[in-house]
Amino acid sequence: MPALPAPIRIRDFRLYWLARFAAVLATMGMVVIIGYQVYDVARSDYGMSIREASLQLGLLGAAQFLPLAILTPVAGWVADRFERRTVARIANAIDLCVALTLGWLTANDALTLPILFTFAALHGVARVFVGPAMAAIAPNIVPAKILPEAIAMGSIAWQVGSVFGPAIGGFLYAADPAMPYWVSAALMALAIITLTPVRKVQPPAISGHAHPFRQMIDGLSYVRGHRFLLGAITLDLFAVLLGGATAMLPVFARDILHVGTEGLGLLRGAPAAGAALLALYYAWYPLRSNVGIKMLLAVAGFGAMTILFGLSKSMTLSLAVLAALGMLDMLSVYVRSSLVQLHTPDSMRGRVSAVSGLAISASNELGELQSGLMAALLGPVGAVVFGGAAAIGVAGIWSVIFPELRRAKTFDPPPFLPPDEVAKEMA
Repeated sequence: MPALPAPIRIRDFRLYWLARFAAVLATMGMVVIIGYQVYDVARSDYGMSIREASLQLGLLGAAQFLPLAILTPVAGWVADRFERRTVARIANAIDLCVALTLGWLTANDALTLPILFTFAALHGVARVFVGPAMAAIAPNIVPAKILPEAIAMGSIAWQVGSVFGPAIGGFLYAADPAMPYWVSAALMALAIITLTPVRKVQPPAISGHAHPFRQMIDGLSYVRGHRFLLGAITLDLFAVLLGGATAMLPVFARDILHVGTEGLGLLRGAPAAGAALLALYYAWYPLRSNVGIKMLLAVAGFGAMTILFGLSKSMTLSLAVLAALGMLDMLSVYVRSSLVQLHTPDSMRGRVSAVSGLAISASNELGELQSGLMAALLGPVGAVVFGGAAAIGVAGIWSVIFPELRRAKTFDPPPFLPPDEVAKEMA
């Protein structure tokens, strides 16, 4: 019997991978430019101080989080009810229109803060529908035996796009402020075109009758009732919520490090580069022992690197610190994601994953709001240093109130209750 081919040798997966890479490259390029334009317009056109303009970056995070918070259950339901290529292509088409409109407004010097906030929210709507639909396509176009390899390759598309998207966007903006949007629109069109020849991916018939919002509530109830899962998920939520420094990067690029949009692109790409390097290392040398304490130490290290970045006045040091920060964040995410998946029975894994995904979105986007509010009070440097110290504090507090995390030695899953016992717990 011939061996199964590698995922990249499968035509449909090759097209799917290219579509995902193009969409991530476009999305990450747009995100960094929208953030820079919000800060620059606030400073230049509205005459805001650094603290006032920093607050606008926080409000931008809130504008991007609202679609995620409201539409995440709906997006999952849509991906499970409609042909998934079509859902992904429509969402990418919405993002393409956002890019074209922002490009035209930028070229005609017609940007205002309300316009930027509105299109940032529309960009968030597109992102929330693309994610579940694209994630659900891969298992349907590769043999089950090579699905883990396909998932790993999909992660590579995300990480590489996250590294190069911000850098390319920053350099294009320096050459022509509208150019990042034109290129993003072209990449979105490429994603739509390359998805079209992929065979149709019809979702399976839904046998249950539970409403998607009811399923989300069940997931929340299950996590709340299991301290290990609650501790692992909330550790990441509060650490990134309080310690995230990415929202302040436009401030550091423009007014502290004085490196412009080219430097901003490099600053945004540095954490992803560090994360990608560590992910590649763990692909060859997986973590096997003392995983819980290493996750807690990684969160504390994340906070320490955040403080060091806030105090840095050197571009070289800032890039190195952000790369290290990305590595530590990747270590934390790697351990937490593995523990959450392995400590959740299969009957609850989808709903718990939905809760975990929403927590990640909340920590990222609401973290930007928190950073903006703190910057308005303490200034951008003070806000970043405070956030790093808070992340260290979270790691220490969680190690005490959730000793289950400290005691996790390996990834070996615990024995699970039978399905009927799980159902009784949920009753």
